[in-house]
Amino acid sequence: MRKTWLVFSQAVTVAVAVLFVVATLKPEWLKRSAGVAPSIVSITSGPALPLPATLAGVAVTSYSAAAKRASPAVVSITASKAPARGPRSDDPVFQFFFGDRSRAARGEPQIGLGSGVIVSGEGYLLTNNHVIDGADDIVVTLADGRQARARLVGTDPETDIAVLKIELEGLPAISFGDADKLQVGDVVLAIGNPFDVGQTVTSGIVSALGRNRLGINTFENFIQTDAAINPGNSGGALVDAGGNLLGINTAIYSRTGGSLGIGFAIPVSTARQVMEALIRDGQVTRGFIGIEQRDLTPDIAQTLNLPIKQGVLITGVLQSGPASAGGLRPGDVVVSVAGAPVTNTYQLLNAVAALKPKAVAAIGVQRGDQALKVDVTVGQRPKARVPVQREE
Repeated sequence: MRKTWLVFSQAVTVAVAVLFVVATLKPEWLKRSAGVAPSIVSITSGPALPLPATLAGVAVTSYSAAAKRASPAVVSITASKAPARGPRSDDPVFQFFFGDRSRAARGEPQIGLGSGVIVSGEGYLLTNNHVIDGADDIVVTLADGRQARARLVGTDPETDIAVLKIELEGLPAISFGDADKLQVGDVVLAIGNPFDVGQTVTSGIVSALGRNRLGINTFENFIQTDAAINPGNSGGALVDAGGNLLGINTAIYSRTGGSLGIGFAIPVSTARQVMEALIRDGQVTRGFIGIEQRDLTPDIAQTLNLPIKQGVLITGVLQSGPASAGGLRPGDVVVSVAGAPVTNTYQLLNAVAALKPKAVAAIGVQRGDQALKVDVTVGQRPKARVPVQREE
């Protein structure tokens, strides 16, 4: 009898232990066994937020449609430049000692690789200026394998945009997207030819908008993305989830030469304006007033006894330039251009560049304790070749 009772007590103990474990770890099993349907209980104090459409049963698991739509218009660009032959290019002793390092002296071409985007069925392509800068021969290879030599339509080094043209039938052209509606967190795809391995599509999100003061171009308004951009991607396409062109991939932040998840693209709105100007006029025309400037800091404002905290301090004026002729002086602080507020050098540069040459613009300045309006007849910004250094 005692043995039977011991077995019974042990069985009850095990059953209670199992019940406790199930109730703790899988309470829904008990509800199902009791005929109660399982439910999801919110742990928030307020009402549950509605799921976005992409999560409510129609989740996006592939961007293949966007890639298929955009990829045919993204091309590989091979730009070659034949250096001038040196006086010792045929010297066998020089070649023996220096080997491959004498290639330039022997006049062998320097070859650069990049990407481009066909934006018109007529054969116009967008790419980066630094991809084709100084090239004597530019060959474009399409995704379908066709090749063609490209003609350089024009370049704008200050935005790092170049326009090419090829002559082929049945060219695929990409659709333009609206970069002005981009938001941080939007999904984007980068398409190009990194490391010359062939066309590659990478995905990510928009990490930031309006990036400037990076020292990459004169005029900067970059889309920042974590979509992998590597050497060879320069000039390629940044597209949205529908395959529409949002930007031209141009640079990366890297300490190793590879992608660290910080890439920059020129917005398509900027690239398109530059392209249209190059096709129409052969150049991009910008305003110019002829000053040297720096941001006004609180320390400088205090030193100069100024009643303002923000603006752009004029540190130099070009002799006989538009600003000098209009009466602007070193020490003046620009606070507005044509009625638009100006708080830093980046804003001033873009505001002046947007002015039309020969137009008269009202420049708002703070001169000591006086707020003045100075009328300046805008000049044309001289063409400048900007040395561009890239990781790609």
